[in-house]
Amino acid sequence: MSLAEQSVGFEEFCFARITETLSEQSWVVVPDALPPALAEALFAQVRMMTPDDFAAAGVGRSHDHTLNSFVRRDQICWIEGANDAEKEWLAFCSRLQTYINRRLFMGLFSFESHFAHYAPGAFYKKHLDAFRPSPTERGARRVLSLVAYLNPGWQSADGGELVIYDEHGAEPVQRIQPLYGTLAIFLSDQVPHEVAAANRDRYSIAGWFRVNGTKADRVDPPL
Repeated sequence: MSLAEQSVGFEEFCFARITETLSEQSWVVVPDALPPALAEALFAQVRMMTPDDFAAAGVGRSHDHTLNSFVRRDQICWIEGANDAEKEWLAFCSRLQTYINRRLFMGLFSFESHFAHYAPGAFYKKHLDAFRPSPTERGARRVLSLVAYLNPGWQSADGGELVIYDEHGAEPVQRIQPLYGTLAIFLSDQVPHEVAAANRDRYSIAGWFRVNGTKADRVDPPL
């Protein structure tokens, strides 16, 4: 089997595991899910980035967007496909989007993502990535969240876990270490979660698949 065929088989296995698990519960974690070449390219880019490449992350969207260091203290850099690593990442997520739509009929319409840097002591308190829509809501909205981790040699003492809570946000049900190559995927409006404080620099990519908020004959772009 060629390397290309191995890569396709690896990706198919990971995508199948994601969709099979999401058909039964609201979240899934897949260790070593990133193709090795993609993980290496993304990690190499992260290592080349400087503090000036990142900006303080805020909370809320559009006109409600504000900076709030009580809620979150991570730094982000949006991914726009500016280099080969970003293009490969976006292509990977596009294939995953297509696979999920074919298996789960979620109607995923668009995708956005950013690099995230958590310096020592940084955190993101418990939250949802989206609220359940009202009957009158317009515009594209996040329905499926994705996190990819880029931290070789991460140890449990380094902290920085993604903590997933039950649907009521009362009790933790899973603590996910941000291990290199791991993917975590969950329903944006159903899975309360937080990022525990990290004890060393922690890098990841956070992304969101959206559904189209079309009303009548108008297609709403991502907000």
